[in-house]
Amino acid sequence: MKILIVEDEINLADAIVSYLKTDGHICEQVNDYRSAEEKISIYEYDCALIDINLPDGSGLNIIKQLKEKQKATGIIIISARETVDDRIKGLETGADDYLVKPFDLAELNARIKSLIRRINFKGNNVIEAGDIRIFPDDLKVLIAGNSLDLTKKEYDLLLFFVSNKNRVLTKETIAEHLWGDYIDTVDSFDFVYAHIKNLRKKLQEKGIENPIKTVYGLGYKFQI
Repeated sequence: MKILIVEDEINLADAIVSYLKTDGHICEQVNDYRSAEEKISIYEYDCALIDINLPDGSGLNIIKQLKEKQKATGIIIISARETVDDRIKGLETGADDYLVKPFDLAELNARIKSLIRRINFKGNNVIEAGDIRIFPDDLKVLIAGNSLDLTKKEYDLLLFFVSNKNRVLTKETIAEHLWGDYIDTVDSFDFVYAHIKNLRKKLQEKGIENPIKTVYGLGYKFQI
C-alpha cells in the first residue's frame, strides 16, 4: 500500500516509515502542513496518517481537502489529543480511524490493513477475481488452489489491478503507485512494461489467459 505520513515529530515519523516499509508498504513522509498540501495535490495514496497539530497548520484541514477532492484515501488520525471531543471532531471531519499517541507500531499497521480491506474489499481477508485468490495479510496468491510465485512488485501490481478492476490505469499511475514520488527521477517507464509482461506470463502459465488488457494510447485494464 502507498501511505502518506504527515507528522512533525521527526523521530516518530521515521520510526513509522521504517516499520511500515519492513511490511512492504511504500511510504512518503512530510513534517509540515505546506508539504502535506503539496503531496495530496499531486499524488494518490491508499492511506494517510495525519497528525492534527502541525507547525504551520491543522491536520484537520488536510483531511477536509482530501474529502473535497473526493479521493479514496483511507485516513487515520495520529494525535496526542485523547479527549472524546477531539476524536469526534476528527471523525466528523472525515477520518476513518483515530489513534492516540503513544501507540504500538504493530497496532498501527493492523489498523491500516483493516482500513484498506474495509475501503477496497468490503472487509474481506481474501480478495477474489475469477480463479485468483489474494491473501493481503500473508502476501500470498493462489490460482485454482495452486500457489503463484511473484516478486514483491509483481504482487503489488496484481493487487493494484484487482483493486481497480475494469478501470483504465495509465502507466504513470501504475508507476507512481509502485514507486511513490521517487518516480519523478526516472527517464522512462520501461520497467512498468517489464513488470506487466512478467506478471502476464506467470498468470498465463497458471491458466489465466491475459486478464491485463492493453488500451492503446491510454494504459491497461484488468478484466477477468
